[in-house]
Amino acid sequence: MRGLYISIIFTVLGSLFFIGWGLDKLVEYSTEDKVTETPATTVYRHLLDGLSSELSVLNHSQLNDKVEQFKQHYQIDTSLASSKKIALPSSLVTELNQQGGLLLASSANQYLLKNISNHPDFLLRIELPVQTIEDNNFNFILTLILYLSICGMLILWLIPLTRRLYLLNNAAAKIGSGQLEARIASSRFSYIKMLEQSFNTMASKIEKLVADNKILARSLSHDIRTPMACLRFGIEAALDSKSIEKKNSYLNRMDNELTRMEEMTSLFLDYASMERQALNLKKQPTNVLALITSAITDCQVLAKQKNIEVSMLAPDDSVSYQLDYHWGYRAIVNLISNAIGYADRSVIIHLESSNNSMTITVADDGKGISEDKLDIIFNPFVKLDADRSREQGHFGLGLAICTKVMDWHQGSISVSNGTQLCGANFTLKFPVN
Repeated sequence: MRGLYISIIFTVLGSLFFIGWGLDKLVEYSTEDKVTETPATTVYRHLLDGLSSELSVLNHSQLNDKVEQFKQHYQIDTSLASSKKIALPSSLVTELNQQGGLLLASSANQYLLKNISNHPDFLLRIELPVQTIEDNNFNFILTLILYLSICGMLILWLIPLTRRLYLLNNAAAKIGSGQLEARIASSRFSYIKMLEQSFNTMASKIEKLVADNKILARSLSHDIRTPMACLRFGIEAALDSKSIEKKNSYLNRMDNELTRMEEMTSLFLDYASMERQALNLKKQPTNVLALITSAITDCQVLAKQKNIEVSMLAPDDSVSYQLDYHWGYRAIVNLISNAIGYADRSVIIHLESSNNSMTITVADDGKGISEDKLDIIFNPFVKLDADRSREQGHFGLGLAICTKVMDWHQGSISVSNGTQLCGANFTLKFPVN
């Protein structure tokens, strides 16, 4: 918004300065060195003739004293000028001897000149007072030009702004009608770049949120049919069965199905509410080495069950980073548990810190990820292996949660094959604080 304020100030002040300067030049040009005859000029012409007559009968030494007396008595700026120092065209020289003298104008004021009989070396000069000639029509025209020019400058300034606001309104209308991909193209001449960037960011989040909710609803509606069908079958079988043992068996199976449905629904709803969690992040300086160590400890039970060795490579010095402990811990646990599930013998966590970024890499020695699945693996509800079924608690949300956590920390998550071990290598990259 700073650019908007600066542009408004410069537009208004600049237009006032340049328009005022132009009008001053116009007035100056229209009045410069132009002789204007007024009723007061006639009075001064008579005074000039009378004083010239008085001076003509005096000798040379008395001229200055008489002129000075006249000046003090009438408070009129009167002086003697040398006729040799004033160059006039021949057409004007004759007017010096006429009644009322010669009326001339300079850039400062108007004045009268007249010859003095018997004293050809001198000219009598009377300065006329500056008179302001008011021309109401002319002043009105100048004022009208000033305001119209300012309005024109403001309209020129407003055209880019109104155009960007029009585009912003159109984009908002498109999003409201369901075109969630609508965005505002950036422009160097926009006064509201910050607003446009915020709008595009908001639109991207809305599009992603709606897409996630659609995927969530589609996946939930698909996955809930199987346990519901099992429950329906179990109820009918239990009602038809005469044996108490079979009834109990069907009831146990239904209980297991209900437990899986509860776990699935709870996980889906947790994922759907993650955007609200982003508003309550508690970022604080965290010892990342201790965080990873705690995550490894909590995954040791799963690692022992599968006979997997989990190790860590980290710098000797402790690494501190500003992050939300809960969600950072959850992202790392998700990656380690996934790596244990796919590893053959070992999982390695590598922590590395530099001036530009901090990276955490979780690598396993499993079979890796096929190249055609690398682009979709971070989408929610994506399962790479059919044998990792939802009955075992695998719903394809672990990596999607990691992606959201990294977005909240302005970081990124990536995957590759065989950079450290022969299996998949997941890398969390955090920018410097």
